[in-house]
Amino acid sequence: MNPLLDKLQPYPFEKLRQLFAGVTPNPALRPISLGIGEPKHPTPPFIRQALADNLGGLASYPSTTGSEALRGTIAAWLERRYGLPALDPATQVLPVNGSREALFAFAQAVIDPGVAHTPLVMCPNPFYQIYEGAAYLAGAEPYFVNSDPARNFAPDYDTVPDEVWQRVQLLYICTPGNPTGAVLSLTDWEHLFALSERYDFIIASDECYSEIYHGDEAPLGALQAAHTLGLSTVERPYARLVVFSSLSKRSNVPGMRSGFVAGDAEVLKKFLLYRTYHGGAMSPAVQAASIAAWNDESHVFENRTQYRAKFTVITPLLQTVLDVALPDAGFYLWADVSRTGLTDEEFARRLYAEYNVTVLPGSYLARDAHGSNPGRNRIRMALVAETAEGLEAAQRIVQFCNTLT
Repeated sequence: MNPLLDKLQPYPFEKLRQLFAGVTPNPALRPISLGIGEPKHPTPPFIRQALADNLGGLASYPSTTGSEALRGTIAAWLERRYGLPALDPATQVLPVNGSREALFAFAQAVIDPGVAHTPLVMCPNPFYQIYEGAAYLAGAEPYFVNSDPARNFAPDYDTVPDEVWQRVQLLYICTPGNPTGAVLSLTDWEHLFALSERYDFIIASDECYSEIYHGDEAPLGALQAAHTLGLSTVERPYARLVVFSSLSKRSNVPGMRSGFVAGDAEVLKKFLLYRTYHGGAMSPAVQAASIAAWNDESHVFENRTQYRAKFTVITPLLQTVLDVALPDAGFYLWADVSRTGLTDEEFARRLYAEYNVTVLPGSYLARDAHGSNPGRNRIRMALVAETAEGLEAAQRIVQFCNTLT
């Protein structure tokens, strides 16, 4: 067996299962889970219908590149959403079976393990655990840059030594962030692009939460930032930059496994070659449903409106007992529980036992790095259920916290 598999840590939800082992939750209360970021709003009927209407495509092997119609639809959506100049659907866009599998596979295609020193894959901390696993299985090592609450949870890349940058081959960034909800600014991107050019590493920008935001302005995307900074019309547009997005959160279709990668045509050419062998082709029926989803914004607006209403009610309630703020975007609340006197694990275990509400300890989403674990004494709450259920969970959390004082 591949010995690199032994480097993989249990997934956060496995750690949570172990934390709850032997605990019998309060039987007087129905279970409510805020632990997993799985959208619970209904899938729009027109997407379901498009999938059903195209089941005849199951009789054909799909192309790894996807249909011209799908690639063109995705390119057009990117141009509308981010104000980009025309993209080449044939070279700058590639459909994938959800952003998760593509984020993992991308490292296998990018990393060159045959260098003098073990290559590094840089990740924010806390982070989406796929980044770490992708680094290890590609023969690299992850290097974590802690998020700074004082900088809207943006990682402080100025703390990274030059000798580390020289070994970085791939940098994962998540914006809007999981679990923090933070969005990188244009200044942040300008700094990252300069570092990428200086040290010649590729940036993988995970943007799957981009369409759920709580202010009037949509989150800045990496391609949009590059275009604003004049990097979309140079000889090699979007050099060393690839963005990853998905319909799962935007359109409430996590089970459809549909997303895309877009950006640097030279990088995508190699990634396509890898995927041709990897077997990463999307079902024709899913392609048809994806075209319908990317072409419609009304359901996205309605979805975002539901999240805004939910956060508007729940966030102030939780602020009475926890240190938590409305995030820039996404559907998570990233709360500091220090004032309760409990650690994040103690908080999660007792809340589950006494009030039958599941939250995820923040330390499970981060690693000890540079003398600290930036997730310690925080919890992540996924507000994915309908408002009434989320509100009931918040009320129970308030009751629980009040028993601790």
